[in-house]
Amino acid sequence: MRVRFAPSPTGYLHVGSARTALFNWLAVRHAGGEMILRSDDTDQERGSDEYYRDVIDGLRWLGIDWDEGVEEGGPHGSYRQSDRLERYQAVAEQLRAASNAYLCFCTPAELDVRRKEAQAAGRPPGYDGRCRTLDASESTARQAGGESAVLRLAVPRPGETVFDDVVRGEVRFGHDHVEDFVILRSNGSPTYHLASTVDDVDFAITHVVRGEDLLSSTPKHILITRAMGAEPPIYAHLSLLMGPDGKKLSKRHGDTALHAYRQGGYLPEAFVNYVALLGWNFGDDETVFTRDEMVERFDLSDIQKNPAVFDNEKLTWMNGVYIRELGIDEFIARTLPAVEADVGRALDGGELEIYRTIAPLIQERMKVLSEAPAQVRFLFIEDLEYDARSWEKVLTKPDARAALETGLRNLSDLGEWTTETIERSLRAMLAELELNAGKGLQPVRVAVTGSSISPPLFESLEALGPERSLARLQEVLDRL
Repeated sequence: MRVRFAPSPTGYLHVGSARTALFNWLAVRHAGGEMILRSDDTDQERGSDEYYRDVIDGLRWLGIDWDEGVEEGGPHGSYRQSDRLERYQAVAEQLRAASNAYLCFCTPAELDVRRKEAQAAGRPPGYDGRCRTLDASESTARQAGGESAVLRLAVPRPGETVFDDVVRGEVRFGHDHVEDFVILRSNGSPTYHLASTVDDVDFAITHVVRGEDLLSSTPKHILITRAMGAEPPIYAHLSLLMGPDGKKLSKRHGDTALHAYRQGGYLPEAFVNYVALLGWNFGDDETVFTRDEMVERFDLSDIQKNPAVFDNEKLTWMNGVYIRELGIDEFIARTLPAVEADVGRALDGGELEIYRTIAPLIQERMKVLSEAPAQVRFLFIEDLEYDARSWEKVLTKPDARAALETGLRNLSDLGEWTTETIERSLRAMLAELELNAGKGLQPVRVAVTGSSISPPLFESLEALGPERSLARLQEVLDRL
């Protein structure tokens, strides 16, 4: 088995494309074959190196490796389509010489008029084949004389293209619905259909796994393949991803670019696990499994034809499961860079010990790694900024001042500053003032952390230390 993932660097790597890459990778790793990464970069106007790097970085983040292709090399020379223009032009000329393709001199204006006439008459609006009957020598002379022409594939008529799709079963396309499509533009550049097919033939691709949005292109690619004298690969067209509302996944459902999840604190292991379930059933009603288990069980024939739903809430839930399963050293290693970036400096030795102490407490509550900086910022900055909503919701309440005054008095009398003594002291404050935990402890939390959302209060106070804790309580009392 030889598969290829062939993104066009004209945008950031989409989560749907990431799933396509993953399914290619799982299939070929299960079968012990080879994966090729190709860059379909013939669209130089919309393409950019930024998008290209985003694809590479995204695949590496997911742990998807490839055996041949860009960045890796291989026996087929360049794996960038922009470097293979001469090869596409040579194939186009061979197809024309074999009468499998012909020059078309119809102008865009003429094509538009005939398209509208066909639509008005209820006929298919595709190209009507007008230039197909031109004598080859006449066509050559007209082109040599400076007339602009495209090269079209001569689709066999009457005819039908039939193929077995691994996901969809038998698929039939009558050639009355397949126009004589352009394979080479008037400027000599290949269309997607020609370039992609030539690459698949040249790179000996055995299986093409891609989205169903390209299903209508498949008869064109099969026709070019056969015109080149080659056997078409096996096709598997994946259903498109939908949002929870049943509509095609788009930005209205949230982020659709993979890098947003990379930057947003998602673990690649969790993302891969979740995306693998979008159109494939692991079996045994399991939802959390390892990469090795995926490779062991994956088979293209098990991919479901029905649309799959990409649900950010379910992905976030699964990410939380994976976060809680990290060893504490691994958790710290993955979150510390963001924490240090947030405070604007590296933590010193004592601060690292504080973070190690508090890390297990935030780990068990987090859903994404990016939540860590906000959770622990209060420990590593001097000038605390207070969340306006938390201040308004908590510190403006009638009982807040009394809770802070009594809490400050009780905590000031502590001889030993530990989680246990802090808890006893503050619970005594609750009893003295006859307050529940919400009314009595939340003002203390906001005063020392700046927010109503933080790690457990007693442990937070111990980590912050008596001097800074008492100073912050007094500062808030002064402001009140």
